[in-house]
Order: sequence, then structure tokens, then C-alpha cells
Amino acid sequence: MLLVVDVGNTNITLGVFDEEKLISTFRLTTKISRTSDEFGLLITDLIKSKNIKVEDIEDVIISSVVPDIMHSFQSGVIKYLHKQPIVVGPGIKTGIKVLTANPREVGADRIVDAVAGYYIYGGPIIVIDYGTATTYDYITKDGEFTSGVTAPGIRISARALWEDAAKLPAIEIKKPEKILGRDTITSMQSGLLYGHIGETEYIIDKIIEETGVENMKVVATGGLGKIISESTDKIDIYDPNLTLQGLRLVYNKEKMKK
Repeated sequence: MLLVVDVGNTNITLGVFDEEKLISTFRLTTKISRTSDEFGLLITDLIKSKNIKVEDIEDVIISSVVPDIMHSFQSGVIKYLHKQPIVVGPGIKTGIKVLTANPREVGADRIVDAVAGYYIYGGPIIVIDYGTATTYDYITKDGEFTSGVTAPGIRISARALWEDAAKLPAIEIKKPEKILGRDTITSMQSGLLYGHIGETEYIIDKIIEETGVENMKVVATGGLGKIISESTDKIDIYDPNLTLQGLRLVYNKEKMKK
């Protein structure tokens, strides 16, 4: 079995694969400082809670955009799972070409999403990840990651509203039935959700316009991506496990290299 780990700015998402089948997923909060022992115990306890034997985990692969926790996290994996994890980064075989101005600046999560989008759904493709930031990445029909767009995520935008405007309350992030809110809460929800729907549609249209590619597939992932994808016909597929699948694919390509 393979343990895949996506360390994001808000959450750490883990998945266990038995060959190509994703049999279980787990989620931890990123922004809590933990020791290697705490990470190791949490991971092994989560695995055991799903009736999976820790000794059945044959390998571990990690993508991370949070370097501050990586020493403790990797040490916890080594200490409690007795595996040296593969970390997605320079030198790892992914099967796509990163042709941005500075490839080393592209986050591991975006590369992994691009791999999954391209190899599962084909190119040309736009991969959208509704995470802490909302990212839009373009991969050509030949598997070239050439460019992308980075925007504030929905939760970042929401937090800015209620933290920087004294009279605006913290709210549940959900899509109201109508765009015209009749009170403060629904008006904020409208601005956040319909604003992001509009952003999504506009950016997709501009990417298609600038690339000149008409038959573009659009795939979305990320926690709040489901709400957006259900509200626009610009998104073809919502795949909540796209990043985990991408990690599995990168792992397979890296092992084939050896």
C-alpha cells in the first residue's frame, strides 16, 4: 500500500492507496506546531483507525508547500512508519514539462494537480484548485505546464471581510439562493460565492482566449471547489481527490525511473 500526503497551507491531507484504489483519506490541521513524535503517532493512529496495518504501508510520497513543518513531519514518518518518504521537488520524474519562467517557483501541489489532470483527463486542460489560494493552471495537449493564475482563496477573502471591516461578522461560507442579499450575512455570502463564480468564469474565458485553444477541458478540485463547480457550466469535472491521485501517479513514474 502507498501513503500519499499533501501538506497544504491550511490542511494536511493523507490518502492510502491499494494499487490504484484509494481506500481511505484523512485530514490534519497544518497550522498547529507538532513534534515528529506527535506527527508519527497521529499518522499511525489514523491508519489503524481504518483497520489498515501500518506495516502494510510500503512507501510514502509527500508534496508540500509548507517547508517549516517538513523536518518534523518527515522525521515522524521515518520514526513510526520506518519509511524514507519521497518528496516531490526538483529531480522527481512527473511526466510533464514545467515551462514557466522559473519552474522552481511552482508549488509541488500545483505540479501534482497538473499531473493528475493531464494523465487522468487529458490535455489541453485547465486545472483549478480551490485551496488557501485559488490557482488556475494551463497544461497543453503535449503535457507542458506553461502558465497559471493565482488568486485569493474563498476563505482568505471571507476572513479579510470580517477581520478588516469592524461591523461585518464571521459567516458560514455557502451559496445563497439569490445574489441579492436581504441582510448582512446573505449579502456577504453572495459577494463571496457569486464573486468567485464570476472570477472563475472570467479567468477560464481569458485563458481560452489567450491560448487560442477552443477544446479546453476544465477540472476543479479543493474543498470549496464543489460549490463553485455546481454553479457554472465552465467546469467540466470536479474531482475532490485529484491531488492524491496525482501523488500516486508521480510515485509510479518515479519508481519506473529506477
